[in-house]
Amino acid sequence: MITFAAINGSSTITVTDPGYGAGLGENSDFVTFSGAASLGGNITAEVLNQDYAVTRVNTNTYTIEARSTDKSQIVPVLANASDTGDGGSSVNAIYAIPSGYSSTVYGYGWGASGWGSSPWGLSSATPIALIQRDWWFDNFDNDLVMNIRKGEIYYWARGSLQSPDIALQQRAVSLSSLSGASDVPNKAMQILVSQNDKHLLALGCQPYAGAAADYDPLLIRWASQDQPQVWTPLITNSAGFIRVSRGSEIVRGIATRQEILVYTNSSLYSLQYTGTSDVFALQELADNISIISPRAVATANNVTYWMGQDKFYVYSGQVQTLPCTLRQYVFQDLNFNQANQIVCGTNEGFTEIWWFYPSANSNWNDRYVIFNHLEGVWYYGTLVRTAWLDTALRSNPVAAYTGQNDTVGYEYQHEIGVNDGDAPMTSYIQSSDYDLGDGEQFMLTRRLLPDFNFTNSTAATPTVTLTMKPKRFSGSAYANTASDSQNVASTYATLDQYTEQVFVRARGRQMAFRISSDGLGVQWQSGSHRLDVRPDGKR
Repeated sequence: MITFAAINGSSTITVTDPGYGAGLGENSDFVTFSGAASLGGNITAEVLNQDYAVTRVNTNTYTIEARSTDKSQIVPVLANASDTGDGGSSVNAIYAIPSGYSSTVYGYGWGASGWGSSPWGLSSATPIALIQRDWWFDNFDNDLVMNIRKGEIYYWARGSLQSPDIALQQRAVSLSSLSGASDVPNKAMQILVSQNDKHLLALGCQPYAGAAADYDPLLIRWASQDQPQVWTPLITNSAGFIRVSRGSEIVRGIATRQEILVYTNSSLYSLQYTGTSDVFALQELADNISIISPRAVATANNVTYWMGQDKFYVYSGQVQTLPCTLRQYVFQDLNFNQANQIVCGTNEGFTEIWWFYPSANSNWNDRYVIFNHLEGVWYYGTLVRTAWLDTALRSNPVAAYTGQNDTVGYEYQHEIGVNDGDAPMTSYIQSSDYDLGDGEQFMLTRRLLPDFNFTNSTAATPTVTLTMKPKRFSGSAYANTASDSQNVASTYATLDQYTEQVFVRARGRQMAFRISSDGLGVQWQSGSHRLDVRPDGKR
């Protein structure tokens, strides 16, 4: 029997459940109660019958913090009496799956490595990576299939279309618990639905007829067509399996228009539905390639882009290295220990592919690099995002961020408005260095004919700032001191849509120009600017 203990003036409720330590929820982070009766006073049945975060006390005891039923604002509910009631005789506690690690954790402690790999009682000499928790989701008709990375497969039934609210109150169940289930893999690296032919696939999974502890990281299995719970290969169904031959593990599978791309840690395969007794066939597309994380790949306009361990790749019928002008900037300042954090997504409104990644001194994604596949150009910046979704079902991309020690995450809608909330949006773009005669000659920049578009700005008179940045030598910094007036960075802060020309005096072997804005309600687009440049002497 589940019992509750409330203390007068406190929101902390102690829960005792004999089944908690029996494995029902010992490692769970959340619990949902139903059937509980009021403890009296402020601790009503409605307060108890909610989902709560769990704080473990001992084997069968944990605490929760009572709160109001209004989830739009979490308000603590204080008991106005001490009570140790049982909450009624029909209390049911459903424990959620443990959240797992939010980032990759490296363990050195005793037991971190394989048993007997070091003297008894000593810690591991090398760290063991405890991988972050990842989930994979896909649609199976109106239902949803999902799995924990290298974990169990679950199924959520949409139910009656006439009663969506009822369906949303139902939890997902183990795929193996569905009626008629047979030989369902007890764990899989990733599940994926072949949408054209309605086969549920498990990439990297327990072998057919294998023991519960068996796991083949290169095996691909699929359930019978339109029967996601039937995995036993029979002559009367289309269930089956095939094994990838290269690499040590499957990292990711992604569905494209006519094939499923299967990435191992060293190769790329095409998995295609054949419609024959073999059902699926594998074809190797490339060897000696890499992919840096399971989510570092995205497809745009039937072309697939991904981030490798030291370069970017593109697949448009054949695998090629994607030339990147920012390659050194990205890969020489990247935390490879947290590479699993890297996520990739599309921003089709601007024909962009985004990668969010952790810099060398960060355990969380704090930077991004973008490839504009229409213009063929790269650009970068700093932004903290841990997830990204671009879909035609929404007018704007949606992203998320949750800090390492945060209990509340944030969801952001991108490409809305021209400000950062109520604050101005700070933005800039800077050219690469330009020169004359490969930098052999000094040059004098005397005039700029600007080309700006301020469409959609809400400011009455939107402006941008132009900064000319000369330097004498390729390896030197941009000049920014007044002691050399001919090489000082020249700033002009009044360029607007009516500015026809700007006279400047900037002199050096190489030069760059920067356009920036930090005004409220300013949105701008840079066009083709004209510079009046001529050779000049060294003095």
